[in-house]
Amino acid sequence: MKKLLLGTASVAMALGLGGMAQADGYKIGISNTVQGNGWREEMVCAMKAEALSSGKVASLNIAHRNTDAAGQQEDIRNLIQAGVNAIVVNPANADGINAAIKEATDAGIVVVAVDQAVTEPSAYILSNNQEEYAYIGAKWLFETMGGTGAVVYMRGAAGAGADNDRDKGFKRAMAEFPDITIAQEVFTGWQQDQGKQQINDLIAAGLPFQGVWTSGIDNVIVDAFVESGAELVPIVGADNAGFVNQLVSVEGLQGAAVTNPGSVGGAGVALALQILDGQVPAEKTVLVDPVLWDNVSEEGKALIAGGQNPDLSPEWPVSVSIPGWTTYTIEQIIACKGPGE
Repeated sequence: MKKLLLGTASVAMALGLGGMAQADGYKIGISNTVQGNGWREEMVCAMKAEALSSGKVASLNIAHRNTDAAGQQEDIRNLIQAGVNAIVVNPANADGINAAIKEATDAGIVVVAVDQAVTEPSAYILSNNQEEYAYIGAKWLFETMGGTGAVVYMRGAAGAGADNDRDKGFKRAMAEFPDITIAQEVFTGWQQDQGKQQINDLIAAGLPFQGVWTSGIDNVIVDAFVESGAELVPIVGADNAGFVNQLVSVEGLQGAAVTNPGSVGGAGVALALQILDGQVPAEKTVLVDPVLWDNVSEEGKALIAGGQNPDLSPEWPVSVSIPGWTTYTIEQIIACKGPGE
């Protein structure tokens, strides 16, 4: 992880942030645009857990629904009207909510974008390195395929900043392997049922392919192969608990999990609180770099063994904390309770 360089309280005072603390703690707003996805659910639970663990948050105002950039702008404006001190947002896309972010920061509200970047310069960004996530997973897949063959390319949500960045990483890896082709490209919307239906349709159609790259909808893809009796091919996913378990339990599966912690949401709350407390970063962006865990190499097998956690939902990433940022316990994130709950 690239570390943020923290400034001084005097800098915070100059930016008008120094006197924002309330007697009973800060009021933090959260804006998220995808429900029903395990990664996003863990992200919100990490936000709640960090707010509770910090002891500095009086209340959370959470806008958590399925919507687009226009709906998210409405949510952010409602949070501004609610008088929050900071907003932690997982943006619908990089540009679409800039106007509302600018309105918030003009009102003296700290805005931290997590998981995906925004282009509004007044916001802070604490994101998983999405381009690198796709690149290292795709490179492993193409190497495992022997540098030739066709891949099912299962993307996330069309237009999302993370998906755009991952597409850059995937295409960067493809450029290194000219004999790799895309058998089919689909958008899963980061929804389990949609991704499973898509791969089932491709298997039933007899589409020839030698590997599958997924944007984190992974355990249901393995399920589809097992349930259909289709021959397994190498599969890349994220460090979701269900997929990590499959990497050691499904006979014949060659696969790799690329870490993509949903706990970046908790880290975003921690960063917002640092800024509100006067520790203003000298840099606007910090990236959490991914690690690849494969079930082929001895090093990868060891990482997978260490990542097993039967207490988590199969759709939750096993990287439930980020050292140096989050302070909650695993019991607190699983409980998914914020201040006052």
